Amino acid sequence: MAKIKKAFFCTNCGNESTKWIGRCPGCNEWNTYVEEIISKENSNPNQSTFKDFSVKTKPVKLTEVKQNDISRFYSDDPEFNRVLGGGIVPGSIVLIGGEPGIGKSTLLLQIALSLKDLKILYVSGEESVEQIKMRADRINVKNDSLYLYSETCTQTIFEQVKAIEPNLIIIDSVQTVYSQHILSASGSISQVRECAGEFQRLAKETNIPVILIGHINKEGEIAGPKLLEHIVDTVLQFEGDRNYTHRLLRTIKNRFGSALELGVYEMKSHGLQPVINPSDILLGNRDEALSGVAIASTMEGMRPLMIEVQALVANAVYGNPQRSSIGFDTRRLNMLLAILEKRGGFQLSNKDVFLNLAGGIKVSDPALDLAVLAAIISSYKDEEISNNTAFCAEVGLSGEIRAVSRIEQRIAEAEKLGFDKIFISRYNAKLPKNKFSIKIVEVGKISEIYGDLF
Repeated sequence: MAKIKKAFFCTNCGNESTKWIGRCPGCNEWNTYVEEIISKENSNPNQSTFKDFSVKTKPVKLTEVKQNDISRFYSDDPEFNRVLGGGIVPGSIVLIGGEPGIGKSTLLLQIALSLKDLKILYVSGEESVEQIKMRADRINVKNDSLYLYSETCTQTIFEQVKAIEPNLIIIDSVQTVYSQHILSASGSISQVRECAGEFQRLAKETNIPVILIGHINKEGEIAGPKLLEHIVDTVLQFEGDRNYTHRLLRTIKNRFGSALELGVYEMKSHGLQPVINPSDILLGNRDEALSGVAIASTMEGMRPLMIEVQALVANAVYGNPQRSSIGFDTRRLNMLLAILEKRGGFQLSNKDVFLNLAGGIKVSDPALDLAVLAAIISSYKDEEISNNTAFCAEVGLSGEIRAVSRIEQRIAEAEKLGFDKIFISRYNAKLPKNKFSIKIVEVGKISEIYGDLF
């Protein structure tokens, strides 16, 4: 009979304790420990649960390791290939998280349907094969090498992996599957940790890539222990506003490429459509010049984006001025307002300031600073900025306009979309003459911007 014992796990970080404690020593959160029943049936937790796949290894010298070129699997989706660093790496394990109903299952089903030269096993613990077939019919793409399987037990899934020998495995989702070696319910801390470890060993020992779909908690983070994000090779975040049709696929972690890439999709009736030029949908309608609107040239990974920054400055009628932003860090907004008041002479201490990035996108690029300041000044003075003017620079606390990276790519994107003028820092490296037809205005302080704009 297997030895059974109880343990307590932190729901925030997954830390384990033999007894209940009020404050977690791992993450310092209070009242996060819950009791779970676990089994020690498998005395060696690192022993493979699929013995036919296990291989014996031994330590080797660094100089003796043979490095082979990575042969990736390329799908018909250029955005998915982009965020993975060029395609799916054999033997890798990928975790994709997002809100319920955002389109995670639809996205991966589209990827599976597009890989017609590979044998793919799509395992769903949430839907029946009939429900998946209905979604595939809506996407309207045929693939005879795609196998659907509705199962939640990892040991049963491994048996089908041995029988089918797929080239790619998709698990929907990691919170619904369970291992027979753990007695707690599926989705618990110990189950998610054990199942993720089993899929990791499966991927590394068989060289079969595994893609896991993960649920998120109320804080917006992937549910389960933080260890889940550590053991996988790539973590993707699928996000979007339900009021907009576009979706964003961000790379949070990637051992085989850049961790700053961004993929953009548009939700349509037949599935998710990749957006090759996202600046078009983010800029929207710019036929008429309005006060409080400025266009910023930003970078997400290696991709330049043009984003519309909207600001509204109004009198504070309720006493304390409000500071609110959507898609932009509120603390950075407060810092920029203080710079405007101290270095620019604008009286904003008794004004309500609202900031919005059009399209529901969230951006942390410091090159957005200059566009934010321009939009606030435009709204404060109630004067329009030309539709054909763009901004690209960081603002320092002393009011200086600082240089940003990849300035040539940012300028080229603005020129491609028909902008006539772009404001950058004069401290950027000297640009080649006659390389751009767009007018480049170099500024060093925020006091220089107002005269050039208005």
